[in-house]
Amino acid sequence: MPATAHPTTRIDDVVHQRHRLGILTIAAEARKVEFSFLRETLALTPGNLSRHLTVLSDAGLVKVEKGYEGRRPRTWVSITRSGRSALRAELSAMQDLLRQFHNNQEDRS
Repeated sequence: MPATAHPTTRIDDVVHQRHRLGILTIAAEARKVEFSFLRETLALTPGNLSRHLTVLSDAGLVKVEKGYEGRRPRTWVSITRSGRSALRAELSAMQDLLRQFHNNQEDRS
């Protein structure tokens, strides 16, 4: 099998980083998600989460909106169409990698 056919060649470094993958999967489950929910769920500091959101936003994978809920400032994150496609591609590559691994393990048994 040529090296380019291996599933790991399809893994996207922007998406695959565990916190960014978490952001994308959580955002894909809702129309939009609040910054504080992401921060608490992923156990990130505000600065770390902001940095990951910047990477994803610069890549066009998420949209970050700032506004108010009552008098409190809020930040919401939503996944873009490109983000959904990138997440789908990443999960497909990971499924293929798992399938290949399991097939190789069965062949060695």
